[in-house]
Amino acid sequence: MAAPIFAPVVVYYVSWLLFLCAVVLGITAFVHALTQRAEAFPAIGTLPKPAWLAIIGICTLLGFPYLFGTISVFGLIGIAAALIYLLDVRPGLRDIADGRGMW
Repeated sequence: MAAPIFAPVVVYYVSWLLFLCAVVLGITAFVHALTQRAEAFPAIGTLPKPAWLAIIGICTLLGFPYLFGTISVFGLIGIAAALIYLLDVRPGLRDIADGRGMW
């Protein structure tokens, strides 16, 4: 018994925090992709809009078993896809939409 008595409680709350962050990240990326014009995606040289919606949406939904304690491969793919979308695709879409980018 090297771990303190409160260790399972801390692990539980940290797991819940990670789950909530993953869900918020996935929903944010999905809603942003949903509200963008479909013509803008090929203009920046990325996957089409339905592909991004499918990848982010399906993997976010399949990541919900993390709620029960274990994260699946699909959950990790969903987190990675949402991060790639938000950090790489979204700035390109923003640049093309406001006309100030190098496009």
